[in-house]
Amino acid sequence: MAAIRGETRVKRQKAKRYWDSTGNESEDVGAGKKICSEQREAKGTKADRPSIQTAMKNKQEGARKKAMISGPDDPFPGGVPIPAETMKKFKRGEKIELRKIGNKNLKYRMTKMEEKYKEAQKQAASFNLLLPEEAGFLEVNEGEDTCIIDQKDIADAVDITSSSKYFNLVLDQFGPYRINYTRNGRHLLMGGRRGHVAALDWHTKQLLCEINVMESINDVRWLHSENMFAVAQKKWLYIYDNMGIELHCVKKFNDVLRMEFLPYHFLLATCSASGFLQYLDVSVGKEVTATCTKAGRLNVMAQNPYNAIIHLGHTTGTVTMWSPNVKEPLVKMLCHRGGIRAIAVDKTGTYMATSGLDKKLKIFDIRALRQVQSYVIPLGASHLTFSQSNLLAAGCGNVVHVYKDAHLEGMNKPYMCHSVRQSVHGLQFCPYEDVLGIGHGEGFTSMLVPGAGEANFDALECNPYQSKKQRQEWEVKALLEKIQPELITLDPNKLGEVDFITMKQKLTERAERLGYDPLVKEKFEPKHKMKGRSSTGNIEKRKKKVAFDRQREEIRKSVQEKAKEEKAKELRLKDRNTELGQRTALDRFRK
Repeated sequence: MAAIRGETRVKRQKAKRYWDSTGNESEDVGAGKKICSEQREAKGTKADRPSIQTAMKNKQEGARKKAMISGPDDPFPGGVPIPAETMKKFKRGEKIELRKIGNKNLKYRMTKMEEKYKEAQKQAASFNLLLPEEAGFLEVNEGEDTCIIDQKDIADAVDITSSSKYFNLVLDQFGPYRINYTRNGRHLLMGGRRGHVAALDWHTKQLLCEINVMESINDVRWLHSENMFAVAQKKWLYIYDNMGIELHCVKKFNDVLRMEFLPYHFLLATCSASGFLQYLDVSVGKEVTATCTKAGRLNVMAQNPYNAIIHLGHTTGTVTMWSPNVKEPLVKMLCHRGGIRAIAVDKTGTYMATSGLDKKLKIFDIRALRQVQSYVIPLGASHLTFSQSNLLAAGCGNVVHVYKDAHLEGMNKPYMCHSVRQSVHGLQFCPYEDVLGIGHGEGFTSMLVPGAGEANFDALECNPYQSKKQRQEWEVKALLEKIQPELITLDPNKLGEVDFITMKQKLTERAERLGYDPLVKEKFEPKHKMKGRSSTGNIEKRKKKVAFDRQREEIRKSVQEKAKEEKAKELRLKDRNTELGQRTALDRFRK
């Protein structure tokens, strides 16, 4: 069958065994052994060969060198160079002169401290590059002005999220409106003159509550969180929650015109038409103090965020600064020839802006209590407010001017301008946003102002994106760290200083009580003795012995003086008793 099909049969080969090997194979094996011996000789002995750990280390170093972009050698050795201006920005005081320190231990510790300060300064300057955002202002070509740029042009040029922050709320029935943002810039509170109150999350345009109190409203103000707000109505002060439910009616605060909330003290400061400045502690619901300013109607008010001092403007052209601890003004400044119309203080507490009936806008340095700049505004400013980047907004009739670097010389035109249909009644920059809120007769306008907000926020201080749980934890922490009203002063740095007058008085009283001054250095110098009797320990013992002898002498003298006084007192009493016992009826006629 195989022959018919034309197939060829292949003979199966027999498997080879080791006993079937030939001489040639032995030669091959010998050659293989020879090669292996030569390789072993090339590698060396076991002691000469590298260990497994060394081999793995060399392998890792080779892989790391291959992974380097610039090769095994860094072409730019050292750290990133830091500009001198940035280093100067994070400088921590003057350097300590170590040469004047005689104590070696103290000198060593101060040297280490200086090294830590220098390293901290360097790290802060290098980490400054990691800040995610930077504030930017409008930039135009040469010969153009930023004040002629329209809000619609800015909204069209920016991204969708930023353009949605420019909007108008037409509320022409209950105006004009007073406005207030929360500290984190998330929620907006509006209060109309004719009783309309609305609270909303202006980012999402979600309405929290909307009520009509059926009474005229003078001012509105958020409290420590977006859960509570205060409304100064025609007669009394009311507290509402974020659902519009009335929580309290504080009848001690009547005819309130303006309000300011001090977040670190949980104090609501109010000024009234009767001339009273009152403080309400919202954490316990009690009135802290009420002061009669004796200056008539109070409708101009601002707070200094740096030291929580309240600034009041009066019709006499003066500005007074008040603390709840004092019944008299801490400072009284004559700022304008006419009445004060508006006051604003920047966040650092350095500059104060005022406007008066004389149509002047003045900038004052609060530290030196002197005028820095003065400008003439055609219509005068009825409302003023500072942004976090020190932009100054002024409401002049129905036009809002925004000024940049108002405290510097050479400002001859505004940074931005915007006009609304009716007169401005409320102004405030939104924290951490490039937005200026304007309350006017026809409702509310959100104006885009590039560079107005702080680009980087501290989430532990004010977090615009905080959750409900974070807000609750922050509220508990803020209540635990509440600052008492007694600590409100013009200079908060003095709270940590030593009261030298009281200290000197205590030392003097202590010296009088002990009979000697324990802080006075001993002038006794022991005589040098031979044979090792002038060792350090013996000298100190002799010094202490002399000091104790002096103390004993002082104490002995004081005890003797007291004994003499007591003895003299006893003798006087004895003589008096003797005289009383020997008196007769005729002694009363003696002269």
